[in-house]
Amino acid sequence: MTADVLLRNARIVDGTGAPWFRGSVALVDGRIEAVERGSAAAPDAAETVDLDGSVLAPGFVDLHVHSDLRLFEESTLPAKVRQGVTTEVLGQDGFSMAPIYREGGATEWEEHLSALNGTTGREWTWGSVGDYLDAIEESGTAQNFGTLVGHGTVRFEVLGLSERAPDESELEAMADLVTEALDEGALGFSTGLVYPPQVNSDTEEVRTLAERLGPYGRPFVAHIRSEGAGIWEALDEFADVGAEAGVPVHLSHYKLSGHAQHGKADRANAFIEACRERGIDFTAEQYPYTAGNTVLSAVLPPWVHAGSREETMSRLRDEGARERIRRDIEEWRIDGWNNNAGAIGWENVEVTDVAEGPNKGYEGMRVSEIADERDVHPVDTVCDLLVEEEMAVNMFVHAMSEADVRAIMANERVAVASDGLFGGRPHPRVYGTFPRVLGRYVREENLLTLEEAVRKMTSLPARIVGLESKGLVREGMDADMTVFDPLVVGSDADYDDPARYPRGIEHVLVDGEFVIRDGSVTGETPGTALRA
Repeated sequence: MTADVLLRNARIVDGTGAPWFRGSVALVDGRIEAVERGSAAAPDAAETVDLDGSVLAPGFVDLHVHSDLRLFEESTLPAKVRQGVTTEVLGQDGFSMAPIYREGGATEWEEHLSALNGTTGREWTWGSVGDYLDAIEESGTAQNFGTLVGHGTVRFEVLGLSERAPDESELEAMADLVTEALDEGALGFSTGLVYPPQVNSDTEEVRTLAERLGPYGRPFVAHIRSEGAGIWEALDEFADVGAEAGVPVHLSHYKLSGHAQHGKADRANAFIEACRERGIDFTAEQYPYTAGNTVLSAVLPPWVHAGSREETMSRLRDEGARERIRRDIEEWRIDGWNNNAGAIGWENVEVTDVAEGPNKGYEGMRVSEIADERDVHPVDTVCDLLVEEEMAVNMFVHAMSEADVRAIMANERVAVASDGLFGGRPHPRVYGTFPRVLGRYVREENLLTLEEAVRKMTSLPARIVGLESKGLVREGMDADMTVFDPLVVGSDADYDDPARYPRGIEHVLVDGEFVIRDGSVTGETPGTALRA
């Protein structure tokens, strides 16, 4: 046998969590053909690369991304592939790009999600999940991509952006769309219960849709209703849906948000263990930072988002509505609402992404600072910015404690994921998530072993979404590989200068082809669209 590529003299961290060993890996036709320990005779190869003792690991699987449209504009996604990421899971927070069939729906949905997922200049040539995955493959990508089917998407397809509950036939139509997407290869079902339109759903709606996962064994992935004051009730709802629907549940961007919840990570970790004892297949993912990143409009009460973008903006212009918003935030008048501004204060809400124009200079400023500069109340500041920018403003929410980040990271059920939003002034997690864990939390702080960190980036996320051929250095597995120097790997990206590529990622291969070679992007696009 002659291998296509032989990676020799490596320190192999195989993704299982087992201790590393020295050896070589032979790749043939996009698969791992052989794994040889020590100095055992290696097969002949068309190309041999001496790794000189660097770590050879499975390619990293990013469970939570927002590249759904970006990948059509930037096929190599260097911010991600330079981190060693070889597979990404789209369709997060209830926002998949399919199924969308309604007349004019693609334009309206893209507009609705523009702050979160960006836009693309291309025409949407797809309607179904299968068509969307085909479009990804036809476009060409460096990485592999799969998608979840989104709760918000199927709700939008049936009800538009209405805040009302579906009737029985409408709920059945939504559930049928979930089943259709699962039949066409969706990796699971996601929701984001703080975002419109799914913020308007009750538990019965969520459970009915999640039940469609049952025959497939795929996960229910949720941005729960609250990660702050209402987190315990939100976790109860999430776990109960999983138990009653009989499906795996996966918690997106696991965190404790707001000063009142700081120091309670042990309680949250114990909740996950109690769920598993109860028979619920409960997993989670985390990004290794103390600030979140989402749309600025997420600080607004749910009623503000009802209907179209124009209707929302009309409310934001109305003085009576602004007074109601102020009171809802300051007096905590809405039970169960994830009231970010009330929990952390306007001084911890930072504007991060504004289109070119007079407001561009506000990027990097806290809402409290902008309010002082404009000499208006912070609520007026937020409303004015959203109206002036037609809702397309993002924010950092400085809401978590480092102690809780560390306690969550040490939980063996928790995978690493980026949840990165592109555009403007991004969160450093877009450029630095995986190297930051390997550099700061493995090498510098010894919070995790190297092997455990790699497991959280490879076999654990692959298991969560059922990617059986990924996540391990083992014969017969896909040849997605990441090579890094454990003494150098790390990230210098921070909140002030986030768009900085990491250090120490030497080579990245997707389906046996180099997409990073000697630290540089090759331009190759061997990635495939993954169907469950």
